[in-house]
Amino acid sequence: MAYPAPVESLVRAFEALPGVGRVSAERLTFHVLRDASAGRGLRDGLAVALESARRCAECGNVCEGKTCEVCSDPERDTTTLAVVEEPRHVEALERAGVFKGRYHVLMGALNPADGTEERHLAVKALLARVQGGRVEEVILATDPDKEGEATALLVLDALESSGVEGLTVSRLARGLPAGSAIEYLHKGVLEDALEDRRAIRRRQG
Repeated sequence: MAYPAPVESLVRAFEALPGVGRVSAERLTFHVLRDASAGRGLRDGLAVALESARRCAECGNVCEGKTCEVCSDPERDTTTLAVVEEPRHVEALERAGVFKGRYHVLMGALNPADGTEERHLAVKALLARVQGGRVEEVILATDPDKEGEATALLVLDALESSGVEGLTVSRLARGLPAGSAIEYLHKGVLEDALEDRRAIRRRQG
């Protein structure tokens, strides 16, 4: 027996989310149908986010205005960019208070099996920022898992092919626990990873 069309529509909407299978989508659907306040909260939250959330014109992070708080802060170091996968990684580094430069958010990690390819990532936007001439170091701050490593290699190849001279490219220290996610790491671990980052391409001249 099939679900009524409105219910099936909601199941499919949940199922389209990353990591949500059919069973989980059904569970979420019936939770919001059972709890009207949860359903209304989800509806209103989606409406506000879709209407008001923007991508920062500089770094690609989520924000409400044209630029995010970090890019709007004149005290931040404009010569150092930390390339991260997701906005939650920016939040983690900001919460730890261990990085004073600026960010570039790729909005994903390279994972063709999951449908995320190079064209989905903000690599071209990164190259445009670097070619602007003010950036001296790019820190590859992707997760230390296979997707993060593949993403870091993709970005490194793009930077090396860009023809930009005098640029240092570094990677977070290997002290990061293998397979871990940046947003779950302790402040001390993140601080050590940034302090002990290793150069994988050095500035010339």
